[in-house]
Amino acid sequence: MGRRTGRAHRHPRTTALREFELKTGRPQAIYHAYHRGTEVFPTAEEIAIVRDPRTPRLLFLNWKPQGVSWARIAAGDPATDAYLDRLAAHLRTNFPEQFFFTVHHEPEDDVRPEPGSGYTADDYAAMFRHVVTRLRDAGATGIVATLVHMAYVPWNVQPWFPDLYPGDDVVDWIAWDAYAYSDPGYGHGDFAELMNRRSGQHPSWPGFYNWAAARYPDKPLMLSEWGVWHSDRNPGHKAEFYRSVGNQMRLFPRVKAMVYFDTPRNQQGYDSRVDSSPFALVAYRTLGRQAQFQVDVRPR
Repeated sequence: MGRRTGRAHRHPRTTALREFELKTGRPQAIYHAYHRGTEVFPTAEEIAIVRDPRTPRLLFLNWKPQGVSWARIAAGDPATDAYLDRLAAHLRTNFPEQFFFTVHHEPEDDVRPEPGSGYTADDYAAMFRHVVTRLRDAGATGIVATLVHMAYVPWNVQPWFPDLYPGDDVVDWIAWDAYAYSDPGYGHGDFAELMNRRSGQHPSWPGFYNWAAARYPDKPLMLSEWGVWHSDRNPGHKAEFYRSVGNQMRLFPRVKAMVYFDTPRNQQGYDSRVDSSPFALVAYRTLGRQAQFQVDVRPR
């Protein structure tokens, strides 16, 4: 299990991580952070987090380009290539360890399928391939390239959706982001519903886990973001959901990592904190003690 943090978090990242580990009663195996534009990463703080000798962790870094289209990056945009070369040099010198890495996670929201838009699904696949290949060719060999999907059924059934895939040689893991809702309606249910969310309007869609397990039989799968939104009208659901994770995890053996998104308020005002109620916190801490979540991330 792991924890996600974003740029908007008001606390220093180390503080936020320690607070989360304190309230959940366990260390996190993965630390997930987000960067954009021409930021060079990992930062000194992120390196210290994963090299902590008391609690070694794996790093998951998410990069989103800015100010340049997918198509231009794929074609070798000089400014982006110069940045990627600087980034690779930084990684060679300061962080040779393996780490999860993705480029523009959840691209589905930004696809513009019109030819020449610069943001077609084919443009995304070519951009992802260019970024990963250039970094690796420049010596950033620790990259574990991870394709992160949105797992939103209306996007999953679009004719362009399969074209987002950059290719087996530049994708090591397949990941997706999914959230559960505590009020009846869309996204309400147990862990199995979250993993294989369906739609009555698109009955042919088998659910994301089923689709990914069949489509990528040789790739490890990850929930790169997951969480349960609190509801004052149904405050007990979050604890019920955490219990369902423990009961149903065995049904999804291809999932090798899960990263929880803990926030008091997302852009829509939803609260995913594991301690939004005392019952939820007890259930989450119980979940974290289960055998399948006891992992050793130290190098061998």
